[in-house]
Amino acid sequence: MQQTTNTILMIRPVNFRMNEQTAVNNYYQESIDGVLPETINVKAQREFDDYVNKLKSIGVNVVIVNDTKETDTPDSIFPNNWVSFHENGDVGLYPMFAKNRRLERREDILETLEEKGFIINNIVDYTSAEEEQVFLEGTGSIVLDRINRKAYCALSPRADEDLFIEFCEDFEYTPVIFTSNQTVNGERKAIYHTNVMMCIGETFVVICLSSIDDKKERKQVVKHLKEDGRAIIDITETQVNSFAGNMLQVKGKNDERYIIMSQAAYDILTDSQINSLEKHTKIVSSSLDTIETCGGGSARCMMAEVFLPKQ
Repeated sequence: MQQTTNTILMIRPVNFRMNEQTAVNNYYQESIDGVLPETINVKAQREFDDYVNKLKSIGVNVVIVNDTKETDTPDSIFPNNWVSFHENGDVGLYPMFAKNRRLERREDILETLEEKGFIINNIVDYTSAEEEQVFLEGTGSIVLDRINRKAYCALSPRADEDLFIEFCEDFEYTPVIFTSNQTVNGERKAIYHTNVMMCIGETFVVICLSSIDDKKERKQVVKHLKEDGRAIIDITETQVNSFAGNMLQVKGKNDERYIIMSQAAYDILTDSQINSLEKHTKIVSSSLDTIETCGGGSARCMMAEVFLPKQ
């Protein structure tokens, strides 16, 4: 099994803005007062294009699909929440909390991958859970250790425990379940996606351990990471707020490994954290300020990893 892939699916936005339907439990989103939606979308497109160019320059194979104006999908730029692609040819489709995010699931996106020679053998569809108001938002809710077949999940309104366990049974992962919190107006509230506070690379993990308030749960998570030989790079809640947990390791040219993050995430890391990361992987950062502010997501959320077999 591979932990990293060379192929990434990304969706270029056409109507990007702050999604009022997700803002109820994504506390990282902010509106930019006095800026026209068209201006915000143009800025987001520019950040997207610069980011894609950086990925391509290091040899990452980026499959770009344009969002469509027919649907109101302000968060389409974050495809990793509705779909996941696996080495055996399985595709997971996930139930989304926000009604307008459900419109992001498009069959033609899967067809585009097939046209590029990727093989889809089987679709595992969890989307009917939406009828029961039960959600599990893909590799936003689930952080996979593909090598050791472990799946980490911070429970939240967007990550249901029973459905997560069902996913683990279907895809043959051992579940590691915990709750991860952030302070919002003086209250501890669940972080909406696991991948905001945790990123697993081949030989390391970037994680905000202090967000796991329950000491037993925290100990359990550390135990799993240590027994799998992961070097733990611990980040603070302040760093999480600048998306320092929202990173993804990918393969570039000559099989070189890179960790991808936003400029804001890079800028908030300490020298010692950067040195620790650079022992394991090269770092690439790109400015995603508009996308982070309005979308409440960052570099990792924008990439759906493609592990599918090729013809």
